[in-house]
Amino acid sequence: MRYGMVIDTQRCIGCHSCSMACRQTNALPEGNWWTRVCTEGGEFPDTPAGEFPDLTMSYVTVACQHCENPACVTACPVGATYKDPETGVVRQDYDKCIGCRICMSACPYHGVRTFNWDEPSYVMEGLGESGVAPHQRNVVEKCTFCYQRLARGEQPACITSCPGRARFFGDLDDPDSEVSKLLRERSYKQLLPERGTKPSVYYLV
Repeated sequence: MRYGMVIDTQRCIGCHSCSMACRQTNALPEGNWWTRVCTEGGEFPDTPAGEFPDLTMSYVTVACQHCENPACVTACPVGATYKDPETGVVRQDYDKCIGCRICMSACPYHGVRTFNWDEPSYVMEGLGESGVAPHQRNVVEKCTFCYQRLARGEQPACITSCPGRARFFGDLDDPDSEVSKLLRERSYKQLLPERGTKPSVYYLV
């Protein structure tokens, strides 16, 4: 099994619902974002490129790409960043992490990891689902594909929260899965394919 995500850029409206669902579900500390919404267009968020009336704008949501050949796993000196053999999900073991941040340097996808310099603090206490690992000081963290939900047979929170139904999740090794069918039927792109990491997140165009 190799879990992956397909995101339809023609349906994404840049509403940040995925980012907020991720924060709430995984009880992210203040200032941490595991999923970001980037604008493909002008210099600033939600601004188009070009001159009226020839304008273009779309959105790309960026998180850990859960690569098939993850540079972060190769770089981690203590095995705190590892690839789950059953699902292909790239995970973090907070108890093993020594805070060296080498994984952040090795990852070609800027901004998908955060480092907790201080004890995690929260705007509101009590958020987060059962099974979410407690956040710790002096560790790196990132998207987990909501691993606690996968263990219960559920989909990641960003999938179920998307109002535009722009996000899809499933087994890339299963030719009959929804994600595999979409990749056969539609044109798509990946982020930085030239880096050889083989990301498991695809963007339909």
